[in-house]
Amino acid sequence: MLNSKQRAYLRGLANQIETILIVGKGEINENIITQADNALTARELIKCRVLENSSYTAREACDIIAEKCRADGVQVIGSKFVLYRRNEDKPVIELPKVKKK
Repeated sequence: MLNSKQRAYLRGLANQIETILIVGKGEINENIITQADNALTARELIKCRVLENSSYTAREACDIIAEKCRADGVQVIGSKFVLYRRNEDKPVIELPKVKKK
């Protein structure tokens, strides 16, 4: 679970990356889940887009893919959304630390 500072940090990183996963008019099937899972393993942070003719909203697609890939939804804006999942073997992104009270 991400806190607000970590989420803000990831949103900043996501501004610079290209969209690599597109959800079209078909269902969110195993192929899309596999692509997202592989991309999250390699990059940790991915940007996705939902086409206008899709039966899903960006929020719905984000929630479905995040749940199936065990990822966190970072941001949903318009037709785009960003997912994050830490790679436990080779972490690429160093998140800001959580301050304890």
